Amino acid sequence: MPETSLRSRLRILYESHDPVGDRFRYALLAFDLAIVVWLVASSFLPRGLHTTTIDISIGVIFLADLMVRLWIARRPSREIFSLWGLADLLVIFSLLFPIWGEGLAFLRVLRLYRVFHSPQTLTQLRDDLPGFRRNETALRAGLNLLIFLFAMTALVYQTQSGINERIGNYVDALYFTVSTLSTTGYGDVTLVGTSGKLLSVVTMIIGISLFLRLVQVIFRPRKVQFRCPTCGLGRHDADAVHCKACGTVLAIPDEGLD
Repeated sequence: MPETSLRSRLRILYESHDPVGDRFRYALLAFDLAIVVWLVASSFLPRGLHTTTIDISIGVIFLADLMVRLWIARRPSREIFSLWGLADLLVIFSLLFPIWGEGLAFLRVLRLYRVFHSPQTLTQLRDDLPGFRRNETALRAGLNLLIFLFAMTALVYQTQSGINERIGNYVDALYFTVSTLSTTGYGDVTLVGTSGKLLSVVTMIIGISLFLRLVQVIFRPRKVQFRCPTCGLGRHDADAVHCKACGTVLAIPDEGLD
């Protein structure tokens, strides 16, 4: 009974939509944002006992979070073998057992994608922030581009620092990533080796695709996320009265500010 009670309480924190669960997930989101800040700041610091201690502490917290999510999951195997479950395992391993500088610590940035795209977080943001609900598609497209930018910047820094004299810190890596993604390509900072060239190609192909996606959702007619109770269509015009797929009368929340 105590175990069941504890599991139920943890599910409330991770999955429920009550105030306690909302506050917990906002705290988790703030923690992940702080990790990104640390990822940037640590690139300017010399590696030493203090940075290693912080990394190990982060790894322990990530490990505890993963174990809790597996314990409360209805299908633990699906959770651990998902894309984000495997990424968490790699990050935890690299933080607790560093074998290549900071290892795969750049994957810490991808935690933001999992947090921002979880059904619980999206529902919470829609309920708490009317502006998010009205502009969700554009905001998520912009967030995807931003997360990709941070992830590729961290990956460039991780793979090129120490072997490329032009990548000395995180700002150098960010400068290269932005200029490559935008196809500006000044040529003053380039990646070395075959792996560097392949990384540049990946940055251009995926980055431009995400950028075009952002432009597309900004300039096309605005839609909101609202599931039709009859046919399940998830996106509708902001002022829609009837579902375009089945004709069901809709009651889309609207503050009447537009």
